[in-house]
Amino acid sequence: MKTLHDLVADKLERDPALLRIPLENIDRWLANGHTAPQRLEQWRQIILRAQQTSEGFQELLALLRDRAEATERLREFAPFAGVLTAAERLTVIRQCAFSH
Repeated sequence: MKTLHDLVADKLERDPALLRIPLENIDRWLANGHTAPQRLEQWRQIILRAQQTSEGFQELLALLRDRAEATERLREFAPFAGVLTAAERLTVIRQCAFSH
């Protein structure tokens, strides 16, 4: 079953220009006093590398798709709100509801 992070990775893979959305989110969230600025700055560096090199982009996609516990903590503060539409999110939400 795909997760929301899998769908974000899939969509970014199709349209890397969408990386502007999480960068805008980071700027806005930091300006509003987000409680975890260090994690958002970590995301900013990951996303900037993804914009600069194909290796960085592949690392970002792998991070989003990774199901290891070590990456889960970082993804708790993922700035990808707005990359997926409500309809795209709903498919995963419905799958999750049916699996419980």
